[in-house]
Amino acid sequence: MTSKNILIVGTGTIGEPLIGLLSDLKEKLKIKNVFFHKRTPLVDEIAKVNSLLKRGAKLVTYGGDVGESFEALGHTVTADLPTALRMADVVIDCTPAGNANKEEFYLPLSEGRYCATKNKKRIFIAQGSEKGFGIPYAYGINDEVLEDLDTEFIQVVSCNTHNICSLIKTIAGEDPQNLVRGDFTCIRRANDISQEGSFIPSPEIGKHSNNMFGTHHAKDAYDVFATLYQHPDIYSSALKVNTQYMHIIRFNLEIKAFANTEDIIARFEENKFAALTHKKAANRVFSFGRDHGYYGRIFNHTVVATDSLATQSRYGNTQITGFCFTPQDGNSLLSSCAAAMRGIHGKNYNNYMRFFDEYLFDMV
Repeated sequence: MTSKNILIVGTGTIGEPLIGLLSDLKEKLKIKNVFFHKRTPLVDEIAKVNSLLKRGAKLVTYGGDVGESFEALGHTVTADLPTALRMADVVIDCTPAGNANKEEFYLPLSEGRYCATKNKKRIFIAQGSEKGFGIPYAYGINDEVLEDLDTEFIQVVSCNTHNICSLIKTIAGEDPQNLVRGDFTCIRRANDISQEGSFIPSPEIGKHSNNMFGTHHAKDAYDVFATLYQHPDIYSSALKVNTQYMHIIRFNLEIKAFANTEDIIARFEENKFAALTHKKAANRVFSFGRDHGYYGRIFNHTVVATDSLATQSRYGNTQITGFCFTPQDGNSLLSSCAAAMRGIHGKNYNNYMRFFDEYLFDMV
């Protein structure tokens, strides 16, 4: 067992399963402690906090009256936030305030402004909404950035960004020059099943706010490939539909040389991060994840609907069209774990990522 600790900030749709996952695998991953910070004591979340504590995670609060309020609900508080931050070797921020927390907590900690651990090397990780937090990263896409990591700050990109990147890398292959052009329509679910707000009564189209990329989805994928000095020609559109199940992406990629549908399916079969399905309805794919996935999640980058795939020869190139399902936050969770393992075990992190392979599906 190492002496290194992980602190997870936030217990929402990403934080909660991440706390459970790392706690369950703590011994295999050689983590000393999994701390988690919850901001607000809530009566309706007593069971959630107790479940995380039962798994072996340790509760961290702001201390003072807040800590006493948690204890009044029957929870054991291990430390206050400043103490846990000083103890942590990896901090994973799973809140929509990652950039604000960076300025208030993580940068001062990194620079040794309020503790005597300036020389302690930490890694800080935030999620997809926190653009600019750090170097954009997706496990299985741009792992090279973890090999020679020259920053303490990593931004795990969004679930749809993982999906788009995986489609490009799988269909175009290792040579980015094979991709002529890619176009993506992100059909997004309204809100997560755990959320009460932000549901919509009918489909709602999004703006093309970026002249070069359309929506931020293509721009975010471009930024991931840019860390590898690759610059794909891609464009995206987005709309939100009134469902809580899953995002769907309609993709159209043109690549150099000939390929038929069987060739494309074979490429997805060779990619352990891609799953194939004959299911056509999002609720059935979602239900499979609920029934067979860890914490009800599918951790693959993408679930490609094989029956939707079509290829067409075009001036010596091949155009590939199809639909795929995005496994919500599952792929982001896996990338957060990879970045965390880099912080715990250095360049040997991949030796520990094999423990997560059992959560990847070939077929859904």
